[in-house]
Amino acid sequence: MALFPKFSKKRDGVNVVMEQRLLQSVNNLILNSETCTGCGICVESCPEDAIVLGLVGAARRGAINYATPIDVDETKCSYCGVCVIMCPFNALTLKVDNQERLPIVEKEGFPQYDMKAEIDDEKCVRCTICEEVCPRDAIDRNVPAYEGTYQGPVAGAKDRQTALKTKTTFTVDKEKCSLCGLCGALCPAIRVKHKEFTAEVGKIEGDVIWDETKCDACKVCVEVCPEECITVEREVISDKVDGKVSIIKDNCCTCTWCSSNCPTEAITVEKMFEGDIEFHAEKCPGGCSTCAEICPANAIYLPSEKPAAEMGHNIEATIAVNKDYCILCGACVNACPGEDIIVLHRTGIRMKGKETDLFKKIKEKLFTKRTSKVKESITGQVGLKMMENA
Repeated sequence: MALFPKFSKKRDGVNVVMEQRLLQSVNNLILNSETCTGCGICVESCPEDAIVLGLVGAARRGAINYATPIDVDETKCSYCGVCVIMCPFNALTLKVDNQERLPIVEKEGFPQYDMKAEIDDEKCVRCTICEEVCPRDAIDRNVPAYEGTYQGPVAGAKDRQTALKTKTTFTVDKEKCSLCGLCGALCPAIRVKHKEFTAEVGKIEGDVIWDETKCDACKVCVEVCPEECITVEREVISDKVDGKVSIIKDNCCTCTWCSSNCPTEAITVEKMFEGDIEFHAEKCPGGCSTCAEICPANAIYLPSEKPAAEMGHNIEATIAVNKDYCILCGACVNACPGEDIIVLHRTGIRMKGKETDLFKKIKEKLFTKRTSKVKESITGQVGLKMMENA
């Protein structure tokens, strides 16, 4: 006789699938190991203590391929979906009978992140900055490709002159025009059509035909005309490029790279977490750049070398963080192989919905000040040193 529940765990490409098979239903918790940053927020959020940190630095840097940044015990997991809600990178998915569901939210038993990341379409000029600086591929730049695209040649790219909405007028002074044909020989938008040459008339007759769809108002015809009989005028009706730029909120980590660098201040992003992070570079072992490599917000960097004359008696920092872009996720703390090098302290979190007793307990854990300390009391698992117990 089959006994329920039954549990299993399997690797399916980049996904790790945990399964709880009940008598009348099947629950699956799916971890995308590529999307997971090892921030550990799910570890602190799990009400069953079913999730532990793995070898975050090694896994995220690609030094190993046999482990993931976190590990879920499929037998301890209650498949409640709290970790799915709390994961700021959408690396976890809960399926009930093969349908994505969050029963705890459906019953209004848990709040959710209050994500604020918007682009004002009226202010946006469709430039490329936000797409280029975003570390999480969270910008959807749905704009036609033109021949000068920054991404390189694109098949089917439109002519650059079609990017703006314009009205071009082309006029020829027929009294001056000699129908010499020079303008038509240079420009694909102009064709000089001559009537049949005949000795009865004894002179050149014809017309200058202009195709507005091919004209880019370059005015070469105006400059080259020996009779100075051509006039080209272009009126810009709209200087805004077609298309729309938006934020893919499922990918956005609220790092503010896009909003800080938008030249027209069209983007508004508010970080999910408030607090502070400290880097004690004097304790950092030289040559290690793990935190910079795995930071999901590209907020950590290796400082540029300074000339010796500018250093004085100071020791050159080996690592630093730009707090403007840090999202206080904690991945760097979890990955750091040293002790007391990075100190993280969250003090606020943007949520919407009723704060339940369960969430208040989780928030208390998230707000606990902690520092880097790799502890492998259990092989393959990483622990952190809480500052209260330091």
